[in-house]
Amino acid sequence: MNKNRFSKPKVIAEIGCSHLGSIDRAKELIRLAKLCGADYVKFQKRNPEESTPEHMKNAPHPNKIFSYGDTYLEHRQNLELTIEQHSELKSYCEEIGIGYSCSVWDITSAIEIASLNPDFIKIPSACNLHDEMIEYLIYAYRGDIHLSTGMTTKEEMMDIGSKIGRDELRNRVVLYHCTSKYPCEFPDLHLLEIENLYKRYSKSPIRLGFSNHGKGISADIAGYILGAEWIERHFIDDRMIRHTDAAASLEPQGLSKLVRDLDSVFSALTNRPDDMDEEELAQRNKMKYLKGKNNG
Repeated sequence: MNKNRFSKPKVIAEIGCSHLGSIDRAKELIRLAKLCGADYVKFQKRNPEESTPEHMKNAPHPNKIFSYGDTYLEHRQNLELTIEQHSELKSYCEEIGIGYSCSVWDITSAIEIASLNPDFIKIPSACNLHDEMIEYLIYAYRGDIHLSTGMTTKEEMMDIGSKIGRDELRNRVVLYHCTSKYPCEFPDLHLLEIENLYKRYSKSPIRLGFSNHGKGISADIAGYILGAEWIERHFIDDRMIRHTDAAASLEPQGLSKLVRDLDSVFSALTNRPDDMDEEELAQRNKMKYLKGKNNG
């Protein structure tokens, strides 16, 4: 199956945990993302006791300036929303007309978010080798599964490729190119990997995305041209807010420009028609040098 390389781009504004544990702040970020023209917002759901590594639970946050608790476990607990609050956020998204989605970091969170039946659930780079969680979502959840590839070796990518190529999954997968740095400098974005993935999966139903943790919006446009129809960017109202994702996030003005430019590029990706339209024909009649005619 040959896919249309230039399907209309879809933009995900990843709010993640930059709501800082406040559902009111989460709703305001949803509202802003909708005003910017994003197609989806995406949150993160963790069971902190389950997803926090044992050696980090009682340790301080690695970067104290970004800590919201005395220990890393307390930090994660203080940034978490309940499943009931996620259900409320999904309802608010439906009310104002933007899609809701969420990344899941453990089995408990996968079960909880699947119960909300969003259009898609994201498996973050940190969890793309979590076979138990992936298997659960394949068989217990019927929506699409988006999977990110940051922090992943070539050998691990081969293992992931064999999983997503299975008949019961490949029609439901969006595979994201990603470099897990916050922020990621341009030379480390490795954009040609999107083209490599496109060539590898162009005859399969597997779709591609680009989860960009870089700067500006130029790389997102390039990623789309190279084959990624889903563009995911961290989103925040103010990059000065104390959060680890802030430096790699777009503010509302940047997200609005990204949506605008992706839509503009999509509209420009057409072949030249056989005949000129009236406006260009008028310019031809006014300025074109034609052989054998009086041009002066």
